[in-house]
Formats: sequence, structure tokens, C-alpha cells
Amino acid sequence: MVQRNGKIVESRAIDTDRTRLLLGAAAVVGLTLLGSPALAQTQTAPSGNQPRPTQTGPSTGPASSAMAGAQQQLYTAAGQNGAQVSQDSFKGSIVEGKSTGTVMDLSLDDAIQRGLRNNLGIILQGASQRNANGQRLEELQALLPNVTGAASINVQQVNLAAYGLKFSGLNPIVGPFQVVDFRAYLTQNLFNLSALQNYLAAKHNFAAAKLTAADARDLVVLTVGNAYLVCVADSARIEAVTAELATSKVTLDQAVAAHDAGTSPKLDVLRAQVDYQNEQQTLISAKNQLAKDKLALARAIGLPLDQEYRPTDLTPYAAFGDVDPQASVDQALKTRKDLAASGEQLKAADAQKKSAWAYQLPVASFVGDFGDLGQTPGHSHSSYTATGQITAPILQIAKTRGQNEVAAASYEQARARLGDQAQQVNQDVRDAILDIQAAAKLVEATHSNVELANEALSEAQQRFKAGVSDNLPVSQAQSQTEQANDQYISALYQHNIAKLSLARALGAAQTNYKDYLGGK
Repeated sequence: MVQRNGKIVESRAIDTDRTRLLLGAAAVVGLTLLGSPALAQTQTAPSGNQPRPTQTGPSTGPASSAMAGAQQQLYTAAGQNGAQVSQDSFKGSIVEGKSTGTVMDLSLDDAIQRGLRNNLGIILQGASQRNANGQRLEELQALLPNVTGAASINVQQVNLAAYGLKFSGLNPIVGPFQVVDFRAYLTQNLFNLSALQNYLAAKHNFAAAKLTAADARDLVVLTVGNAYLVCVADSARIEAVTAELATSKVTLDQAVAAHDAGTSPKLDVLRAQVDYQNEQQTLISAKNQLAKDKLALARAIGLPLDQEYRPTDLTPYAAFGDVDPQASVDQALKTRKDLAASGEQLKAADAQKKSAWAYQLPVASFVGDFGDLGQTPGHSHSSYTATGQITAPILQIAKTRGQNEVAAASYEQARARLGDQAQQVNQDVRDAILDIQAAAKLVEATHSNVELANEALSEAQQRFKAGVSDNLPVSQAQSQTEQANDQYISALYQHNIAKLSLARALGAAQTNYKDYLGGK
């Protein structure tokens, strides 16, 4: 409502542009005939954000958001979208610092701490968490007052004859005239159950994102720990192959000396040379594999790839005590962050389901504005409007039913994922315990094999040196020794990674990995 010189001019919204222009022209004519200044509030909206009748339902944007889009945003923000964070993400990192040009010592703890700072998976998951918090704040705004301001100046000249208005003795050209408007607008949802449920869904989604980010730290410990243990195993393999190469050299020298003395055929020399060169090839391959695995570790923890380093923790065998599988499963179900995140996602899906149902309910809102209106800032007067309204959908059966079905389907998916996730946690714990038990037996058996193979090699070398037999048994014993060493190193690695996997399965990898690798 605008009051000017005791006269009240009321502007009402009409559906067609032609009708609005006609009313505007009529208002101008009325003011002219009354002798008032050429001042009227035209139907052209001032520049800036204007209040609009509040939409019924979710208030994410000018119009109600589609349920499918809302669900996609929820799962994306929770870090469950593979395009955001994948298992391969934990193999990368952001490089920290520059190469020192010297060989640095790298302990397992140092590697894990670097990974927790620089690993790409953690960085991407942290971004997903901030994204979820941003969506939560956006949904919260629909429940808070929304205040905007606008300033406009409108200059018009109207040709009444163009609209079929002809008055005898009246110039059909009205104007030019101007309107200056400075105004603040307030909108507030008084009752919007759908918007409230949308906010609760975003809140649960944010909680899920935080839990997923916490779980990502356990995944980093597992990834970095595995890469470090692989490098330790490679180093042990190089050490074993180097010892085998030295043994082959001794055997070759013995064969050459025996052949030169005429007590051994040329075949023994050739066989010893083949064994020696095989060990050389194995050593080259082992060193190359260690260099590649060290690059993979450096990439996971953010070390420059040209930085030379040596792993200092050898993580020797440490027996692991007996573990009750059911008690461990019960513990994991309480402590696993990814399982708790799935629970929060289920709550978010339930809130979205309620929001879809509440979309058909009325929405009560308040829209108001207050400002200064006139020909110029110096010739103006305050004006305001205050509107309370209730809006409700009347006939949109297909849309309402579609939103309910989409939300119900998303809820069922979230519930199924939660149930499967609980089973996955159960399996992870039991798999890790079985692997620990099997690897412990393998370590014991392969260690015995290494001792027996070394003894057999020593016996064969003594027999060849004494001239009792040729060096064929020596060659065979060397192959058996190499195989036994490889199996023993592999068993040690399997035992250590199984213990680290159990720590991850219990949700304690970041805090207690030292206890598990040390045997707990």
C-alpha cells in the first residue's frame, strides 16, 4: 500500500503483461487528472532480489528441489560417490617439501604420519566433509529469516493511444516521469515441514561425512602400512638373494678349481655358472622391485619421488595372542566409522522420505518490505507491505507420488547398504583373524624349511668339495634354499599385514597399529 497526498494507490498482480501495462497507464492518467505530480509506482519490479510467494515443499532454490537430485547430493556429500573418493585415491598424495639430495631414514610411524597429512584420499574426503557442511547450511537458511535490499530508479514515458486509450483534450503521451525506490525485503517460513526434514537430512548427511573422513584415516594407515611392509619384504628378499649370490660364487669357484685340478668335469663349471648368473638376475629384479615399491610408498605419503630414503623399521615376527572372533566382531560393530556413517545415511534417507510426504502439506510464510519511494530521494516517503500467506499444492498427484516413490526407494537402498555393511564388517574381522592364524603357521613352517634348506646346501657343498659327488645336488639345494627364503619372507609379510588388517577391521588402525604389529 502506498499513501500519497491522502490518496491510496493499490497495486495488484495481474496475470498478463498487457493488463498490467493498462493498469499502470490508468494509474498515471488518474494521477494526472487529480493534479498530482507525475508519480506512480509502476508495475516494473525494482532491480535486485525481490520477495516471491513462498513455495510449498523443499526450499532448496527458487523452486522445490526434485527428490532424486536431493538424494544424489546427500550421497555425494557423504563421500560415497566413487567419482569423489575411490580406493585409488589413497594411493596418491599432495607432495610435501622438496628432495634433500641425501638419503633419509623413514620409520613406519613417520611414513604413516606423513600419509595422514598428505594422502589424497584424506584430502578429498575432507573436501567432501566441507561440501556436506555447506549443504547443511544451505538447508538451514530455509528455516531462518531472509533479508535482502534493493535500490532502483525507473524512468518511463507512456503512449496511451498504443493501448487504445483516447481522451479528448488529453495528450496521449504521458511522461517522462521517474520513481526512485530504496527498499528492504524480509521473507520467513513460519511452518514448512518439508524444509525442516530437508535440513535434518543434510544434518545427518554431514555427520556421515565426518565419520567417513575419520574412517579414511584408518584406510590411510592400512594403505601406507601395507606399502611400507612391502618395501621391508623387498629389502629382506634382496638381503637373502645377496647371500645366495655369495654362496653361488663359492660353489662356482669350487667347480672351477676342481675342473682345473682335473677332478671335475666341465659340466659342473657350466652348471655353477648358470646358477650364479640366475642369482645375479634375481638380484637385479629384486632391486628393481624395491625401487618401484619405494616410489609407490613415496607417492602415498607425499614424499618427492626423487627423494632417496631407507625404511628403518624391519617389523620382525611377533606372535599374536588368541582372539575371540565374536567378541572382536561385537567391538567392530561399535567402533567402525564407516558402519556408523552408513547408519547416518539411513537417517538422512528417512528424513528425505518424510520430506517427500510433507511436500503436500500447507506452508505458512511471511513476506514483507519497507522502504522509501518518491520522484527523487529528497521528495519521497516511506512505504511498506506486510503479507502473511498459506500456500498448498492442490492438484499435482503424479509429482507427489513420484517424489514419495523416489524417496522410498532411496531409503530401501540405504537400509540394504547398512545391513550389508554390517555383514562386511563381520567378514573383515573374521578374515583377518583367519589370516593371522594361517600366516603364523606359515611363518613357523617356512622358518623350519629355511633351516633345513641351509643344512642341505651345506651338506651338498661339503660333499662336492670332498669330491664325493658332482655339484648337481648343490645346484638343487641352492634352488630349494632360494625358494624357502622367498616363502619365509612372504609368510612374514602376510602375518604383519594380517595384523594390520585386523586393526583396520576393528576401527583401531590409526590409534593402535603399533600394538597390533608388535603382537598386542
